Amino acid sequence: MGFFDKLKKGLTQTKTSIDEKINNVFSSLKKVDEELLEELEEILIMSDFGMDTSLELISKLRQRIKKEKTKDSEDVKQALREEIIKILNEFDNSLHIESKPSIILVVGVNGVGKTTSIGKIANKLKENGKNVVIAAADTFRAAAVEQLEIWANRAECNIVKYKEGCDPASVVYDAIKITKEKNADVLICDTAGRLHNKKHLMDELSKIQRVIQKELPGITQEVLLVIDASTGQNAISQVKAFKETIPITGLILTKLDGTAKGGVVVGIVNENKVPVKFIGIGEGINDMEEFNSEEFVNAIL
Repeated sequence: MGFFDKLKKGLTQTKTSIDEKINNVFSSLKKVDEELLEELEEILIMSDFGMDTSLELISKLRQRIKKEKTKDSEDVKQALREEIIKILNEFDNSLHIESKPSIILVVGVNGVGKTTSIGKIANKLKENGKNVVIAAADTFRAAAVEQLEIWANRAECNIVKYKEGCDPASVVYDAIKITKEKNADVLICDTAGRLHNKKHLMDELSKIQRVIQKELPGITQEVLLVIDASTGQNAISQVKAFKETIPITGLILTKLDGTAKGGVVVGIVNENKVPVKFIGIGEGINDMEEFNSEEFVNAIL
């Protein structure tokens, strides 16, 4: 199964939530007028696009309809699709791992799929010919290291680990040393996601960053936040909270295959100005893909 087919299958619940409702509106309201736009606005809000993003999209649609003198409902749907793609394409969705080595710091609260996302991304990079090392620097959560080791073994990647409770920066330091020894391309670092204690989290990440800058100055680095898409509007506020603490460069959205709330992807990007880098659409090790705006929108509309 190709990625687009897998994406369509994974986003079935979201497509049902959004596309069928929109089609029902178009079939009952043939005329392109304010009533149609109000119905579309309500659908977007109910589909977890978020209030601000929904209002913005409808405002842009209203302007286009007036400027282009749109009379056909299919043209309205196509214009909506194009406006959503513009939002998702506003920022660079590609993963930047140009230097050798590059580092990917992965952050996120417990339960969002952080560990599995690291394993899946490591596997994907390895399939693309990259030599990957994983640092198990979330040393405070029970069984976090053991879970990450299972995924590292599945992806056939080296893992650097210490016992629970040790200094995360020490794990990263040793992982950098091994990354250099093995001439590896990418080092992926797991981190603890204690958002309820922002100062502790920030202090810990600052220490890790100091180690990286000292040992690998000038390298390419990504800081990816893992978000559970099934939490809907809560996901938008969670990104905002992390952005106040950490310089996020991109998002990993998980559990899109099990939710009708995939519309939240658009709200997250629009309201937080952070690109989506990866999306998870299944539980298998190959069910993690780099985000493609056009394919995502075509899968839900």
